[in-house]
Amino acid sequence: MDFSQIEAAGKQLFERYPRTRRILKRVYHLAGRLFSREHIRSRGHLFRITPKDSWEYFYGYYDKSPWDATDRYLLALRARCTWRQPAPGQSAVLVLLDMENPDKVRRLAVTRAWNVQQGCMAQWLGPDNHSRIIYNDFRNGRYCSVILQVKDRTEEKVLPLPVYDVSRDGHFALSLDFSRLHRLRPGYGYSNLPDTTAGQLCPDSACIWRMDLQTGKVTELLRYTDLASFMPSPSMEGAEHKVNHLMIRPDGKRFMLLHRWIKNGKKHTRLVTADCDGQNLCNLSDDVFVSHCFWKNNEEILSFLRKKATGDHYCLLRDQSSVYRMLWPDLTRDGHCSYSPDGKLVITDTYPDRKRLASVYLCQEHEDKSQRIAQVYSPFRYDNDCRCDLHPRWNRRGDTICIDSVHEGKRAMYLLPLRGLDLS
Repeated sequence: MDFSQIEAAGKQLFERYPRTRRILKRVYHLAGRLFSREHIRSRGHLFRITPKDSWEYFYGYYDKSPWDATDRYLLALRARCTWRQPAPGQSAVLVLLDMENPDKVRRLAVTRAWNVQQGCMAQWLGPDNHSRIIYNDFRNGRYCSVILQVKDRTEEKVLPLPVYDVSRDGHFALSLDFSRLHRLRPGYGYSNLPDTTAGQLCPDSACIWRMDLQTGKVTELLRYTDLASFMPSPSMEGAEHKVNHLMIRPDGKRFMLLHRWIKNGKKHTRLVTADCDGQNLCNLSDDVFVSHCFWKNNEEILSFLRKKATGDHYCLLRDQSSVYRMLWPDLTRDGHCSYSPDGKLVITDTYPDRKRLASVYLCQEHEDKSQRIAQVYSPFRYDNDCRCDLHPRWNRRGDTICIDSVHEGKRAMYLLPLRGLDLS
């Protein structure tokens, strides 16, 4: 059993006792850092793209690209402090970075609906991915999303729901219950409004909505009770349910979600897919643990998950079937995975190890081994719900990676060019 397997076993052992687990994790990492001979800050060809000023910069999640269609401009969020959760209504600034003028940062908008893991869901709006962006905000006592013309910073429209994921053609978005998500998973929801479902284990209320970006029309897709009644498990009895990580497949016809329920501190997760009208649900993987996922194409999903026969690994699953295959046996630690635009390469990362070092890996499906291309240190200041996950993301050409990192003492964005790497 290697260290990653020992760490995974320890995590499972203390899953019901999160406070104890956090204390033991801190002691373990302190000991690992103290007795390590490798006191490095970073390895790999990393280039900082955000300024060295009084702000902290980051983009957010791994399933979206901060780059516009030309690969010249990047979106970023800047805030004064990201080592603690933002207070309700606290603002952050959405800015535009110019690859040709790195010192020039253009202010686009202010948002009051953001978190340190996924920002304000800012993303370029299709189909051109160049002229408009959409981001989440909090206005007039409600969460909303805003479509902004980048050139003159004109607000095109304010929509009635915050977005979680947007179809590639820019026609519609999916949204979820950000207040319940914040209560049950701090760092991923928003804290401005109280959770009206608090005290309800499985509310008979909507958890996923579809919103037309042209008209603003909102359609309820699924309720918590819909998910609980779909292929129910005895482990759901008396458990508290939530939904997270919506991802629309490339053609916009189906989406995936993670359905999670917690009982006595023990968490159970399954990967569910559905048509974008909420019909034809599929329980794609249900062996207790499913983590980060990514649509490779309209039929296949890459995910780090648990299979009873093989343990925790990256697997490529075929939607609406039981077909899957394990990839890269050497990668046994959870990470944020995504395919390059041409589908030939996969980038992923790890959480900080016992030495507080997180890594970025480049993979190819036909190769059994992964290739580590970067490693960065994570200070103890950034941990738990306010940790800085690397969240590696592709540019549009597929030749450069962007990550968030704190190895220089503040949250910032860095580029990892792939040119010159041996990918044979």
